[in-house]
Amino acid sequence: MTLTMTRDAKWMHVIAVFAFFLAACAPNMALMAQGLESQKAIDTIIGSDVQEEQASAEAQPERIIAAIENTLATTSEVRKTSNLEKVDIVFLPDAAENGLPPEIDAKFKEHEKEVVDLRKELEGNAMLFHAIDSRAVLMRDVVAVEFDGGKSVIIYAAAKPSR
Repeated sequence: MTLTMTRDAKWMHVIAVFAFFLAACAPNMALMAQGLESQKAIDTIIGSDVQEEQASAEAQPERIIAAIENTLATTSEVRKTSNLEKVDIVFLPDAAENGLPPEIDAKFKEHEKEVVDLRKELEGNAMLFHAIDSRAVLMRDVVAVEFDGGKSVIIYAAAKPSR
């Protein structure tokens, strides 16, 4: 007894084999993605000059408080930002060790929901997320963000530099 296949059945067979091949290769597709292990990859994704500095939260509370008070507008700005010349991450090591100074902490608690929303927007902005992540700053440590003119941003983090 011989089986004969119609032309449509042959194509269905070819498509099934091709689909099986794609499914077998799918686990390896992640290996082809651009990783963040190399500095060149990070620089390409961020596309901006990322600088770090350390400051005392107690030394400039007015500026940090103003940034916290402006969180709602800043969140909207983060959502729209796709190109910056400079990203400045200001580490606040004293806040990492001892907590925020009382006046900043009170303002932070007053705007906590807005800061949580800001952190979510930072996670959703690939450029800013990778700038923050490349300096080993956890999103939960971001206290405030301040846009300084049109092409630069300052991110305040209650963290210590990793280097």
